[in-house]
Amino acid sequence: MDAKQRVGVVVAGLTALALAFGTGLALGSPDEEGRPLAKPPTRQPVTDPIALANADLTATASCDELLSWYVDRGLERVTAYGWDSGMVYAMDAGADSETGRDASSSAGAPGVAQVTGSTSTGTGTNVQEAGVDEPDVVKSDGEILVRVQDDQLTAYDVTGDEPAYLDSVDLPDVADAEILLVGDTVVALGTDTAPLPTGPTAPDGRYLTQTGTTRMLVVDVSDPVALEITEDFTYDASLVTARLHGGVVRLALSVGLPALDFVDPGGLRTEGSALERNRDLVRATTLADWLPTISTGDDGAGEDLLGCSDVALPDDDAGLGTLAVVGFDAATPETWDVSAVATDSLTAYFSADRMVLATSAWGGGGWCCVDPPTTGGDDGTTRLYSFALVGTSTTYVASGEVEGSVADRWAMDAADGVLRLAVGPTTMTGNFNSVVTLEESGDDLHELGRVDKLGVDEQIKSVRWFDDLAIVVTFRQTDPLYAVDLTDPAAPALLGELKVPGFSEYLHPLGRWRMIGVGQAADASTGMTQGAQAALFDVHDVTRPRRLDVTTYAAGSRAQAAVDPRQFTWLPEQRTVLTVVAEGDVGTTGSVSVLRVEAGRLTNRMVEVEYGAEVDQVRLVPLATGKVVLVTGDAVTFFDLDG
Repeated sequence: MDAKQRVGVVVAGLTALALAFGTGLALGSPDEEGRPLAKPPTRQPVTDPIALANADLTATASCDELLSWYVDRGLERVTAYGWDSGMVYAMDAGADSETGRDASSSAGAPGVAQVTGSTSTGTGTNVQEAGVDEPDVVKSDGEILVRVQDDQLTAYDVTGDEPAYLDSVDLPDVADAEILLVGDTVVALGTDTAPLPTGPTAPDGRYLTQTGTTRMLVVDVSDPVALEITEDFTYDASLVTARLHGGVVRLALSVGLPALDFVDPGGLRTEGSALERNRDLVRATTLADWLPTISTGDDGAGEDLLGCSDVALPDDDAGLGTLAVVGFDAATPETWDVSAVATDSLTAYFSADRMVLATSAWGGGGWCCVDPPTTGGDDGTTRLYSFALVGTSTTYVASGEVEGSVADRWAMDAADGVLRLAVGPTTMTGNFNSVVTLEESGDDLHELGRVDKLGVDEQIKSVRWFDDLAIVVTFRQTDPLYAVDLTDPAAPALLGELKVPGFSEYLHPLGRWRMIGVGQAADASTGMTQGAQAALFDVHDVTRPRRLDVTTYAAGSRAQAAVDPRQFTWLPEQRTVLTVVAEGDVGTTGSVSVLRVEAGRLTNRMVEVEYGAEVDQVRLVPLATGKVVLVTGDAVTFFDLDG
């Protein structure tokens, strides 16, 4: 549908809406709160067992065998005080979505980086991998823009001189929702806040709300003046992350260690009796405690999301929990493929055709807003599982391990059957960081090559992958920027190094030989941070990377893209970067830094746009027309690029 057709639909829709109000016709049967009821969806899971390309992960022969597997490992984890590392629930709020990786190739001599421009996805979100969309609070197809705020989805027409409100719909019982846009369909994902229909109550008799559950609402936006919820699903699992590619939505859902009524030693209860009591509770668990369920609507009874044969068991200690990957066509969400691995991994990397899980033995700790670090288990290694993504299916192909820790999904990349990792130190490594390459060989991820001693006694702050180049930034007192040649994956080589004050927490390519880093300025002698900065780099000769220019911001300020790269936008036609900078923790002021890149220099203009907690929600959405939509807590407007 082109812009004129869309406007025609809008006008017709507004006319129909006016007639409906004028004649008193009902547009749908509302519930007691006045919101339209979604049609009852049907569900039909795909029942084929998990696809295993090899036997490194094994499918269970029966449900009894699967339950025994969980219980046996649970007995190893339980103590007289409960689980050894606490309950593992996690949700990736998408707060670390970044821009796509380059699709360029450097077939020439190493030392000349082929770094082409990278822009936002077609829906306006700055993502990690080109063509792989990620959830956000704002999406646009260039004609309408949809945003979610305060658990309400609102649509705007962005084809005119100013954005125009079209319609809104409440998203019931969803907290911190984010959305994907697929054609005329919005998929909204968030934490389920519906009260439990039965079960524990608060002291005043109210039902306690659910925890560790994910609600997914599907909204039809084909008529943008009459938004309609068409599907309503609740998963009894935490959302680790979600991705969209080729019309297929994938959800990574995690069920951690069950919440059991453990006891502690004390009074007449000894540690030995407490341990035995807690072990009895683990023995009494059922598969319902370990596997996710799915239900429809507020009162729908939970049903199994997957079968016992859908769960693959690692052949080594990869933590304890269940990580399920649900794939479905956005047009038919009632039918899905699902695969699961019995692991507590919360770090999942997605490209267009691969998913890689990174997990550590004895993993633990809950994370809410960013990918958790995989710290390495007691043996200092990180386990890796690679899956092929074809259609809605997820097929396991290879696994391996690497000595060291994988901080988050940004430290992983897959290209042409090669997995590239930036790893930090553990008990199995030296006091340095490394870049490691692994190849899918049979059912193994076989190490091809590595570069060690990047940032001795320093921490990795950011990583950027290109087809044949890795840029790794570490920090202690200064910012060493390392350029690693990946032209030959079997022989990666450190080509160049640059030390400058401060550090870059987010890196973005601006062209074949330019890159910008946003992060923190710091005192070169003490390493004390001083405020946000943006630095322009020349990587034409990666043996001698250079910082061409730097823009510093107010003392104590922070670059929002360091935490949430969705607050970074690159406009290649205008040679302009738009990035959000915040000042102050109490009484926060959020401004858009308009950075022009001209002749190797940065010029900056600051525009105050938002205040308080809603600074985190500021988005700048580029349209194909050249306009940019500014979304703040209170308004949706076009942003004036020229001031």
